[in-house]
Amino acid sequence: MDIRPITPDYAVSPQIEPGDLPAIKAAGYATVIDNRPDGEIPPQLQTATMQAAAEALGLVFIVNPVIGGAMTPENVATQRAAMDTATGPVLAYCASGNRSSVVWALAEAGRRPVDDLVGLPARFGYQLDHLRPQIEALTQAK
Repeated sequence: MDIRPITPDYAVSPQIEPGDLPAIKAAGYATVIDNRPDGEIPPQLQTATMQAAAEALGLVFIVNPVIGGAMTPENVATQRAAMDTATGPVLAYCASGNRSSVVWALAEAGRRPVDDLVGLPARFGYQLDHLRPQIEALTQAK
């Protein structure tokens, strides 16, 4: 498990396993967002298994599968709603943490400076500079 805190309230991670969830809860996370479609992963890591394990520990588990290169406005809205309603820090995961960073940046457009939305994930190697025009357009639309 490799948790990468983008902000104090939002972190991303590459794929987690059910056995990681107790440590995630102990680290103070209240909500886990699954940004991976089941078609990408083996059965033991698919949504139903992860959700049951998370909820058994009292974690809120949000299913928001983001398909690489095909993120939808609904993905962004779901991520934003999960972050807005969380009662504590959020951990989102995908294959590498990149999609979870991208959907966070788009969901936070208009709430944080564009430089932060690009720069904070860059500390962990997530290069979102190519999203700058899209983030700026979303910021102006709000």
